[in-house]
Amino acid sequence: MSAVVSLELVFDEEAESAIRREWRLLHDAGLPSQAQHTGASNRPHITLLVRTALPEIDAERLDRVLPVAVTLGAPVLFGVSRTRVLARSVVPSGELLALHAAVHGLAGPGDDAPHTMPGEWTPHVTLARRVPVGRIGEAVDALGAGGGEPIRAWALGIRRWDAETRTVSPIAGRGTLESC
Repeated sequence: MSAVVSLELVFDEEAESAIRREWRLLHDAGLPSQAQHTGASNRPHITLLVRTALPEIDAERLDRVLPVAVTLGAPVLFGVSRTRVLARSVVPSGELLALHAAVHGLAGPGDDAPHTMPGEWTPHVTLARRVPVGRIGEAVDALGAGGGEPIRAWALGIRRWDAETRTVSPIAGRGTLESC
């Protein structure tokens, strides 16, 4: 996929602060971190859908199911090359899976990225990209004891990210969504 759009869940302020703290811990340890991406659109999120085109979505149904309680679990790794993505796992509750299915149902068929399709989705919150394999232990250690403790969060809203224009726009929800 080249230019893509995605739909992303955004969190309450307390959860967002906890995730940004982990970004800072990695950065302060001299490791790759999402803290290094200072663009206004960079914020902690869970990606629900990724594809090259997305129709307008009637978000009224989504507004009725938000907010959703979310639990961020232990660190998890993605990748197969010399570097990995370090992320927080997300416990896939029935409520979260129902929201994910609703988003895909409203979006209709499309060229979804496999890791975001219902039945193949691996919900997570990225902490760092391109962590060298030889530094994985160091990265987990940098997160400290808190890196294994669950983070209780509220997913308050859904935003749309357009990679081509590098813009975000609110789709559904309330709370911190105004500051997409």
